[in-house]
Amino acid sequence: MENLKQQKNEGRLIIVAYRLPFKIIKENDQVQLFQNSGGLVSAVLSLVKDKNGPVFNEGEKIQWVGFSENTREELEGQSLTNDDFQAHPVFIPDDVNENYYEGFCNNLIWPLCHYFPSLARFNDEYFEAYQIANKLFFDKIQEIIQPGDVVWVQDYQLMLLPEMIRSKFPDNKIGFFFHIPFPSFELFRLLPVTWRKAIVNGILGADVVGFHTNDYVEYFLKAARLVSGYGNKLHYINMSNRIVKVDSFPISVDFDKFNDAYDEPMVAEARNEVRQSLNQKIIFSVDRLDYSKGIIHRLRGFQRFLERYPQWHEKVSFVMVVVPSRDTIEQYQQMKSEIDQTVGRINADYGNIYWQPIIYQYRSMPYHELVGMYTASDVALITPVRDGMNLVCKEYVASRKDRKGVLILSEMAGAAAELGEALIINPLDVQDIADAIKIAFEMPEEEQTKRMDAMRERIKAYDVFAWTEDFFTQMTMLEQEHERLRQVFLTNKGIDAIRHAYTSATNRILFFDYDGTLAPIVPDPSKAIVSEDVKKLILEIAKRDTVIIISGRDRHFLDNLFKDLPVHIIAEHGALIRTKGSDQWDLNESYEENWKESIRPIMDIYAKRCPGAFVEEKETSLAWHYRTADDKEYAQRRAQELLWQLKNYIQPELNLQVIDGSKVVEVKKTAFNKGTAARSFVENGNYDFVLAIGDDTTDEDMFEALPETAFTIKIGDDLSAARNHIKSQEEVFHFLNFMVSSIAE
Repeated sequence: MENLKQQKNEGRLIIVAYRLPFKIIKENDQVQLFQNSGGLVSAVLSLVKDKNGPVFNEGEKIQWVGFSENTREELEGQSLTNDDFQAHPVFIPDDVNENYYEGFCNNLIWPLCHYFPSLARFNDEYFEAYQIANKLFFDKIQEIIQPGDVVWVQDYQLMLLPEMIRSKFPDNKIGFFFHIPFPSFELFRLLPVTWRKAIVNGILGADVVGFHTNDYVEYFLKAARLVSGYGNKLHYINMSNRIVKVDSFPISVDFDKFNDAYDEPMVAEARNEVRQSLNQKIIFSVDRLDYSKGIIHRLRGFQRFLERYPQWHEKVSFVMVVVPSRDTIEQYQQMKSEIDQTVGRINADYGNIYWQPIIYQYRSMPYHELVGMYTASDVALITPVRDGMNLVCKEYVASRKDRKGVLILSEMAGAAAELGEALIINPLDVQDIADAIKIAFEMPEEEQTKRMDAMRERIKAYDVFAWTEDFFTQMTMLEQEHERLRQVFLTNKGIDAIRHAYTSATNRILFFDYDGTLAPIVPDPSKAIVSEDVKKLILEIAKRDTVIIISGRDRHFLDNLFKDLPVHIIAEHGALIRTKGSDQWDLNESYEENWKESIRPIMDIYAKRCPGAFVEEKETSLAWHYRTADDKEYAQRRAQELLWQLKNYIQPELNLQVIDGSKVVEVKKTAFNKGTAARSFVENGNYDFVLAIGDDTTDEDMFEALPETAFTIKIGDDLSAARNHIKSQEEVFHFLNFMVSSIAE
């Protein structure tokens, strides 16, 4: 363990984000880095300075790769470094950057992910530029990466990068975090097929993929399944030779920084000035100029409040600050013009010479003034139409050391999932906004404090430092999961050990899957027939050992093949069992009838839609086969959709399991599987040698259910709970033949 820890701390941390977190200023041929104080920068610094065993080598500077607006010539020969960071600028030609950043990122991905598809522009040159730019970032990483380095890629500007790094540097750990909402599949599928595939596969190059909320995680997992065919189990995607963990990590703020700022003299002064000049109820909002922020809807909500509740006239000021952003773009200029006009109209309609309902400013705010406003206001009104997280609401809560104030928050912000004590509103419902303002103004102080305390407690416990730590803890845990599922191909030494254990045992039990294990996988399932050599070998083993054929096949098929062998047979994934020497098949006592009629029509529709696919009705399960489908790609897509629909359609109380098998989608009762069936045999006998061989996802239940002393073998190189692997189905015969050859007849 100590060794592992030692190794773990060897590498450096490489952060890759579109921008460098510094201003690079050149004076007298000397370059200086001025570090910005953003949340990500502080969080990353805390990671390296973590004294409880940092994930990285704390003696090394953090390497930060990002786009620089300076030219290559300006920075030639300069050491871009400060106490904590080493900057590695990426130079992108202007024409490429225009199509990449303004084009693909901001004119397509941003509106699509924020549910404004009508504003999305699908230009081919955008995607070409996106590929070129991601490759330029990769080239820079390639120059600096070392064995053991951990690379953390940030956001939607670099979605192709994780896979690029993975294919060239498969042993380095890679993380990816998506900072904006991931859209539902109905929106994501608007992207051309090659683009969406490149994006999903690009992101899945990472070991750990993070989003802000569980909704975004689910949307991404659906895209991964329907676009690239990758299913998941508890948010782990098994990519056959490695695992990707997809999870939610709600980004937060530096709680202590905002909480402590309450008492800073400059903040206190700003707060007092605001309160003296606005001697009434204060609503505050601050946003970047963007259509996702719901600024116009918020103004209309405030207008409705003034219209419906005239008793509040002259008793309220709405201070609305909009921070300039992308105002060279026509669409943003129009938005600003509409905001200006709406504010002017509301002030003209409701204000008078002594009172202006809305105090509107289009500018950036210095930190002390921002916290001054947060702590002076009675209400924070935060109403994005769609927002990945929204940190303004968390900053507001963290800064309220006085435990007062009311947060009105849009249900469309990622933060709404954590800040349930806020007044949660629909940002498009003007009456909802108006009513929430009235409720907030009338809320008793003890109620404000109760709600604020709960939210502050949560943000304090899961601050921005916990966010980064959580992300890298998942990365370490994933490493342990990999270790558990690591492929260990049987070497001669390993085969010898199994042979020795077999020879020295006196009471042996062996489990064999059928398709892909005893018989080769063939396009038509009815033609998958076991060879005479294998059958003869099974007979020889069965004469002295307990042998169990364990399959998803129906009992008639297995009966025909093995009726003359002295073996136990388990059919339909554990539903039906025929013990050796008996003609009687026993139905598992947990089996319940009458579930098929609700599932069969769904499968039939998918079979009709997919030429060559067919539904097989077994006694205890339904299977949708697509190995014989005419168009393999199309069938794979239909299969993923069927899986998704079944998993969402089947209620937990039906106790049904959906199995994503090899070219088959199967539904069966959950009370039993190959694992429960295999375990019942092992528990009823005093066996000193247990062996199980299988090739499919359904065999994983068996591998996991058998005791640790069992020899479990997976055919092929997919990650598996089996302790050993052998390369192919053809090798099964040779392995078994060698294992038993030392025991004479």
